[in-house]
Amino acid sequence: MGKSPRSNSSDPTWPNRNLGRLSPEQRDQAWQALSAQHFDLVVIGGGVVGTGVALDAATRGLRVGLVEARDFASGTSSRSSKLFHGGLRYLEQLEFGLVREALHERELMLTRLAPHLVKPVSFLYPLHGRFWERPYVAAGLTLYDTMGGGRSVPRQKHLTRAGALRLAPALRPDSLVGAVRYYDAQADDARHTLTVARTAAHYGAIVRTSTQVIGFEREADRVSGVRIRDAESGAETSVFAHAVVNCTGVWTDELQRLSGGRGRFRVRASKGVHLVVPRDRIVADTGIILRTEKSVLFIIPWRSHWIVGTTDTDWNLDLAHPAATKADIDYVLDHVNRVLAAPLTYDDIEGVYAGLRPLLAGESEQSSKLSREHAVGRVAPGLVAIAGGKYTTYRVMAADAVDAAAADIPNRVAPSITDRVPLLGADGYHALVNQSEQLGAHYHLHPYRIRHLLDRYGSLLPEVLDVAAGRRDLLTPIPGAPEYLRVEVVYAAAHEGALHLEDVLTRRTRISIEYPHRGVDCAEPVASLMAEVLGWSPKTVAREIEVYTSRVAAERASQSEPDDAAADAVRAAAPEARPDLLENLA
Repeated sequence: MGKSPRSNSSDPTWPNRNLGRLSPEQRDQAWQALSAQHFDLVVIGGGVVGTGVALDAATRGLRVGLVEARDFASGTSSRSSKLFHGGLRYLEQLEFGLVREALHERELMLTRLAPHLVKPVSFLYPLHGRFWERPYVAAGLTLYDTMGGGRSVPRQKHLTRAGALRLAPALRPDSLVGAVRYYDAQADDARHTLTVARTAAHYGAIVRTSTQVIGFEREADRVSGVRIRDAESGAETSVFAHAVVNCTGVWTDELQRLSGGRGRFRVRASKGVHLVVPRDRIVADTGIILRTEKSVLFIIPWRSHWIVGTTDTDWNLDLAHPAATKADIDYVLDHVNRVLAAPLTYDDIEGVYAGLRPLLAGESEQSSKLSREHAVGRVAPGLVAIAGGKYTTYRVMAADAVDAAAADIPNRVAPSITDRVPLLGADGYHALVNQSEQLGAHYHLHPYRIRHLLDRYGSLLPEVLDVAAGRRDLLTPIPGAPEYLRVEVVYAAAHEGALHLEDVLTRRTRISIEYPHRGVDCAEPVASLMAEVLGWSPKTVAREIEVYTSRVAAERASQSEPDDAAADAVRAAAPEARPDLLENLA
């Protein structure tokens, strides 16, 4: 049996009105707060669903703690296709409710909640000559255009083959007879998840990364909290709460076993591999969606790059570091090259990333046919689990999880209001875009650079750039990654909770997938900048660089292996950045 719950105590970190700043000082305060307070809700998992639950609960007036074993979005939530979309293919599976819900969420993000992070993106849907195909696709896209209840993106437009090729000259003329252009939305998933976490902190949630759940506290037959371990120092303590919510995605079953209870559902991990290639290798003014024998393949515009993917295969190995194989890469190249006039080669690949989708296990043996609906289960008194779903519907999932946990919270729980709570950086964003010329003159930066920063930080931009006050050198590009400024590294460590080199190179920025060197050429200058904030010694700086470069080397090597088992063995040999993280708890 666990200790008796502790009473509430005064805590200077709650509420955190300093724009959700996740600083080294806040991290120390958060450990004390987790140890000293009694929470209404403790959330396990710092992906988009976990951070969404923390935000939903905090804005309902609940006292919330969130812990994440690694970093925000370090799992699935930084390795998606980076789309906010209804899921066109789910219409064929007759999942109308899921598509309607997702399109409604897309509309909210574009117009109210995160216009600085979520942007419209167009796709070309090639047609192949079957007489029924154009009316069939038109009917589906008409539903797609109207189900979301909003008009923030243009409706479908039908094109002849000549019209389609003008938009996408990269396509082989014999690969289509016409096309339909439609719109969805996209976002940097890792930055969006981080912003959800910071918004939750702004509204009073205690959020802390590198904080691993190693056990559950109990009172008689109910879960009364969790036992946590600092993955940086090895320190341990207990956190007590009326309810605990398991938002760990592909780790759901593992946490369920750790709790000692039986789950209401099982989760299967499906691996999706994406390739990143330079923008000039595919000449097109729009994204492209291609049907495959199993699912669909996207060619997605991504800044000065394209993201091409994805695969959809079962994964039963290391959940933290899924590895792409040569077979995965060949699959993506083979399918995309069927329609490109100038085929892509291995030499064109700038980055590769593999992520795991947490699918609800069902009767179908094909992961691509498993439902993307989510499920919420009250596993035991005091313990709720949520899994499944898709990135786009995270806010709905979060609200459902808090509703389920309300049964264990003695006080009345207010309804969810997150459909009216803009994420940090949203308020004032459009005005600052209109002022980008003046902002550029004030900070001595090109207006293009200002707009790029606004699309990453929104109206937090002045806070970011003010970090460089008196240090003009911080407003120069990172060596080897000219799309990013040095000040962004300092800001990541001082305000965004970045603790390790990989946190900055893979999630606060996307350098690890956007440059052929995959961040290795930036490792030393970035580590030196982080050291200024985090107080790293020369020895720590050297270790961070060694860990990161070893990780990149292992990932490169794994991508030449023929199958999952061989690739996993190579990738698993790389060291873990968090020195006191425990493996195989359950």
